[in-house]
Amino acid sequence: MSENFTPNFRDGETFFSVFAIFFPAATGILAGANISGDLKDPQGAIPIGTLLAILITGLTYLGIALCVSATVVRDATGNRNDTIAPGASCNFSIACDFGYDFSVCGTTKCEYGLMNNFQVMTMVSGFGPLITAGTFSATISSALASLVSAPKVFQALCKDNIYKALHFFAKGHGKNNEPIRGYVLTFIIAVAFILIAELNVIAPIISNFFLASYALINFSCFHASYAKSPGWRPAYKYYNMWLSLFGAVLCCAVMFVINWWAALLTYGIEIFLYIYVTVKKPNVNWGSSTQAVTFVNAVNNTLTLSGVDEHVKNFRPQCIVLTGAPKTRPALLDLAHSFTKNYGLCLTCEVFVGPRLERQQEMSASMEQNQVWLNQEKRKAFYAAVASETFREGVESLLQASGLGRLRPNTLMLGFKRDWRNADIADVQEYVGVLHDAFDFEYGTVMLRLNQGLDISHILAAEEEMERMLLEQQALEMEENGFQERGKGFFKRARKPSQKVLATRASVEVPHTSDVAKINQRLVEASSQFKKKQDKGTIDVWWLFDDGGLTLLLPYILTTRKKWKDCKLRIFIAGQPERTEQDKEEYVHPHSCTYVSV
Repeated sequence: MSENFTPNFRDGETFFSVFAIFFPAATGILAGANISGDLKDPQGAIPIGTLLAILITGLTYLGIALCVSATVVRDATGNRNDTIAPGASCNFSIACDFGYDFSVCGTTKCEYGLMNNFQVMTMVSGFGPLITAGTFSATISSALASLVSAPKVFQALCKDNIYKALHFFAKGHGKNNEPIRGYVLTFIIAVAFILIAELNVIAPIISNFFLASYALINFSCFHASYAKSPGWRPAYKYYNMWLSLFGAVLCCAVMFVINWWAALLTYGIEIFLYIYVTVKKPNVNWGSSTQAVTFVNAVNNTLTLSGVDEHVKNFRPQCIVLTGAPKTRPALLDLAHSFTKNYGLCLTCEVFVGPRLERQQEMSASMEQNQVWLNQEKRKAFYAAVASETFREGVESLLQASGLGRLRPNTLMLGFKRDWRNADIADVQEYVGVLHDAFDFEYGTVMLRLNQGLDISHILAAEEEMERMLLEQQALEMEENGFQERGKGFFKRARKPSQKVLATRASVEVPHTSDVAKINQRLVEASSQFKKKQDKGTIDVWWLFDDGGLTLLLPYILTTRKKWKDCKLRIFIAGQPERTEQDKEEYVHPHSCTYVSV
């Protein structure tokens, strides 16, 4: 046993090459976690079962190693007659102490001994076939554990529809929603590796993938702890997040030591899958630790920013935009997005006028709906809403309370009130009062006026009504078709009248005369004009007095955007003709703006 206690690697083998072959024997640690969905109490059963399994298998492996090392020499010829001749000396191995001389194994390869015969356990056991039966049992049980657990995890991944091509394997069968398709795929992969028929080749590849999964699990535990997420509550008393990080780094290092090209291939696959998920952004929410870290970083960065004094060089427009529902005034939203884009804060705001308790439910329903619409349209903006007795009071609340720390709006954007001539005096006063409030709260103010108007809510309502009636018509046709199949065509003649009735309803509820249609068409085109690339031209700026540069900054920012890059600034200054050059030096040049004329 003393001779077998120290290592003696041969034929280019090292500790890590042997470790790679042995490691798959210890990969059942996740067997319980993989079938957690089938356990009655996974939180209590998995830790106890896993720790007991590690303890029992660890003692078993150590016991076998000690027993075999105490009873078998490393090299043997297998011939009982290879004894020490009288008067001869022998110091080849510990076998010399027992009267055997296997020194010939030093020059030629022997077929027996620990280093040469992989079936040595059957030779030293009391009943050899029992060892063979145990080997088959352990192999089959491990194979069944992987065959049962891996498809379930794979099915859960496919159900999330992260990778569209794999959604085929999401379907389950039977009472327990068994992943039959996953079983078949796993079986095919297993058979493909079995056909390699070389354990020493297969084992390092399998070990690499297992180590990669363990590295990700360890890092996930560390990341969840680092994010201080309230949902991450490890119950194990001696858990430490730095130990998890150490385990992740150790797994990565061992992967490269075992087989560097297999490790590179494994990480190449993982990086590809990560990039795919990052780019596609599947509509899945796991409550991941990445979200928690993003939140923590956002809070910390906001607090850090609050401790820094403002500087004119870092000023950027942060807009509060009175769009109502964002999709009802797309031109106003598009222009605001041109100002802020990915570099500034943009809040699209809506005021629900009326008693707060009555409008609360409508306001709550619109919050998520409008934010989802902004995300779908790829508008880097937030949606905010308030319920108030009057429009002016609601805007006043938004102007005072919106934002957080340095992330506070400094510019108000709103549309021009087209009906000011015909509107009630109270409405006009409210509108003008909003402008006064913006100035009182030291907001820059941007007003957008289009000849065709900004509000397309009536067009959207008409489209929704038409879609609703179309769905009703399709449902009615399906119902009629069902009756026809059962009644052998008894209601066949009723189909055309029903379509005629729906067409009549559409024409009555949504009147579209040629003039109205033309007006709506022009309104839709005007509302989408800021989505398009602007033609070559000028942005005219009437600068009546030096207001600190905001009047020049906003149009200058427009010229830096791709859609506005062909437009130049043209600045108009009110003053005396003989002071033109002096005004340029005093007002325009200090702001370093590129312009075509002044």
